[in-house]
Amino acid sequence: IYGAIVWIRNWMYDKKILKSSSFNFPIICVGNLAVGGTGKTPMVEYLIRLLKKDYKTATLSRGYKRKTKGFGIAGAATTALEIGDEPMQFYKKFPEVTVAVGEERLVAIPQILQDRPDTELIILDDAFQHRSVQAGLNILLTEYKDLYTRDLPLPAGDLRDARASAKRAQVIVVTKCKQDLSEEERQAIIKELDPKPHQRVYFTE
Repeated sequence: IYGAIVWIRNWMYDKKILKSSSFNFPIICVGNLAVGGTGKTPMVEYLIRLLKKDYKTATLSRGYKRKTKGFGIAGAATTALEIGDEPMQFYKKFPEVTVAVGEERLVAIPQILQDRPDTELIILDDAFQHRSVQAGLNILLTEYKDLYTRDLPLPAGDLRDARASAKRAQVIVVTKCKQDLSEEERQAIIKELDPKPHQRVYFTE
């Protein structure tokens, strides 16, 4: 039943019955198809370190398990209860970066640009399944020991989105790989993921 609902929702977006909004502005989305940790937070931190030297960077998260609702930007007096654990971690590690939270990404993005007009780039944390916003670059993570190709929709498995949704990504990153991953194993995984011509596959420990 859950898988059918997800399929119908994706079909409605694909057929433009439900609208996706894009912005004339650099937006990178980091996400996955499954529930649980596939390494999204380390990936966001990697992107921050990579980009913050050259671009005024902001992150936007939902703020999982926070005690507040709506839009907010981290400041000196902000606590994890207000914005959530991962955004608080981003703020502590990268105080020069704008760290924002908001359930409605479509509303929160313009709010970031209004409150911090010097922002040049926004990284969306855990937003792959939120199709109301169409990012310019989608990075999809999948765990080495639990590839989405081997998983099933909730509640039988851990997938919260359809496996076919992987086609929306431009980059697929296989996370939590063992250090001695052989070239043969890499090629076998790439063959299993069956990337489209527009997709690149990378591996990370």
